[in-house]
Amino acid sequence: MTIVVQPVPEGTTATAALRRPAAAEKIAQTTAPVTLVPGDGRRTLIGLDRQELEAEMAALGEKPFRAKQLWHWMYFRGARDFDDMTNVPKAFRAKLAEHFVIGRPEITTDQLSSDGTAKWLLRFADGREVETVHIPDDGRGALCVSSQVGCTLTCKFCHTGTQTWVRNLSAAEITAQMLVARDRLGEWPTPTDANRLISNIVLMGMGEPLYNFDAVAKAMRIVMDGEGVALSRRRITLSTSGVVPMMQRCGEELGVNLAVSLHAVTDDVRDMLVPINRKYPIAELMEACRTYPAASNARRITFEYVMLKGVNDSLADARELVRLLDGIPAKVNLIPFNPWPGSTFECSSWTQIRNFATYLNDQGYSSPVRTPRGRDILAACGQLKSASERARKSREAVPPPEPEVMDAAEREAMAAALALH
Repeated sequence: MTIVVQPVPEGTTATAALRRPAAAEKIAQTTAPVTLVPGDGRRTLIGLDRQELEAEMAALGEKPFRAKQLWHWMYFRGARDFDDMTNVPKAFRAKLAEHFVIGRPEITTDQLSSDGTAKWLLRFADGREVETVHIPDDGRGALCVSSQVGCTLTCKFCHTGTQTWVRNLSAAEITAQMLVARDRLGEWPTPTDANRLISNIVLMGMGEPLYNFDAVAKAMRIVMDGEGVALSRRRITLSTSGVVPMMQRCGEELGVNLAVSLHAVTDDVRDMLVPINRKYPIAELMEACRTYPAASNARRITFEYVMLKGVNDSLADARELVRLLDGIPAKVNLIPFNPWPGSTFECSSWTQIRNFATYLNDQGYSSPVRTPRGRDILAACGQLKSASERARKSREAVPPPEPEVMDAAEREAMAAALALH
């Protein structure tokens, strides 16, 4: 097993060098890490939509076409410095540099798993950090993007859920994760769909995307813009633990694929595993899935189901899951539990997982078993938790907007429910 774990000094592109040496060398020679907002009064242009970018140019006395030029350089060519914009007048570049930056968050750790999965720990201007993961697969790959620092939901099987919620990420910070990954993989200018190392985005990183929907939606619209990153909405999947009131809006405004972290088929067990269920129980969640605007037989809702030994993996659970999915265009991702330090759950046996999957498939539901990726660098599903927050834990944390915590009586009730199950 090989694990590459290293701090990233100025100009280093370790991950890119392992994939596209020529492109990585060019990046290393021409750019250096730049904080997203440098703290010197300048503001970032990353994360502004087209109208906002035009307004900023108008404030500088420039014509609207300048915004289009900047958009092309930032999101199609991946420029990180205004001097890289060779078809922009030098005087205008100097003016831009006085007021703005187009840099990236600092990459404090760059890890590479033995299976090719890459994980980057990104530090923003206020010192807060999140993790972003790239999972390669035969010339393409998925980028797992974070939407919050920490998480409000405290799901019991999830490492991120043990990290105190600190704050939402801005649209700039969400967008920047895509740009950083493209930098590291040497994937500029924007390639065709047939030749992308980042072919999909999954909003499955740290945080609950629907608790930060405005920023997430703005960032994804930037990513989907056809004259920049140009990633189709069909290539973007938003994962939610079940924020029912926001699901309809997500489908109407973004139209991206939906993944639902279900993980249990009865309210007593899901109340324990995914505490938001106490606010939006399974019946409400499934009804929201039935009416999700972007769902169809061609674009099925993915139900994520982590396999926990003796908790949710019986054939009775599988039968109830089939009943719940009736009338929903659905597929099920069965996720072997990925252990993390301090976790009390065990992964179901492979025999039990296989039996569970076979039953679902026999009932007409595609039920692939997700191959664990990046376990050796804690980059697999449910393992993300930034190193700084592991050490800092709750110090200086802001109270979350939607706390989901259990008191002693609730813990006892849930233990009893599991015993009955």
